[in-house]
Amino acid sequence: MGRVAMVTGGTRGIGRAIVERLKADGFKVAAGYAGNEEAARACCDELGVMIVRGNVGEFEDCQRAVAEVEAELGPVDVLINNAGITRDAMLHKMTPQQWNEVIFVNLASIFNMSRQVIDGMRERGYGRIINISSINGQKGQMGQTNYSAAKAGVIGFTKALAQETANKGITVNAVAPGYIDTEMVQAVPQAVMDKIVGGIPVGRLGKAEEIAACVAFLAREDASFITGACLTVNGGQYMAA
Repeated sequence: MGRVAMVTGGTRGIGRAIVERLKADGFKVAAGYAGNEEAARACCDELGVMIVRGNVGEFEDCQRAVAEVEAELGPVDVLINNAGITRDAMLHKMTPQQWNEVIFVNLASIFNMSRQVIDGMRERGYGRIINISSINGQKGQMGQTNYSAAKAGVIGFTKALAQETANKGITVNAVAPGYIDTEMVQAVPQAVMDKIVGGIPVGRLGKAEEIAACVAFLAREDASFITGACLTVNGGQYMAA
């Protein structure tokens, strides 16, 4: 039987592409979602994967969701922390609610989910945790102090946990996508889109499947010498050292 993978925010966009790729690679996959029942049901029916609803910003909800996955599929070997939201505003107009929602869903969720699986991974001597950061967590972005702070925090969390688990057979890595052709990006006005694409050296938006391919590589058993890394995937828009 294949290893078990759980993907938060796994029923749409980048998350769904990751779910589809891991399923094709032989994993037993569970896709987490927050509330879009239509997208979740389509993901379940079309890809043949388990779906589990929950709020990744709440520790107890993550505890319940992981317990449901492990009861049905088995212990989680690979965790993909992909769930994320935006609540954009200039800081002088940002509300505490806009700040807190993004920090809890995009950053606190990394702890909430990883904490549920880390003990089992340590006991079994194997695990893969892959956290989805962002180009804007590396370079910052006007109007996204909340999002940029959270995604930068994801990278720091990744590097710290990688050091804790390196001798336990557990790798912890991050992937930092640039602008990817998803529903969220497609909603951007055309004039803004033209400016974004004009700043990408390869001359186009990325594809969700390209991010999924990077995640699939890091999830492999033979990627065991890569840990604490942040894989930058942005078409050359920001070249991190």
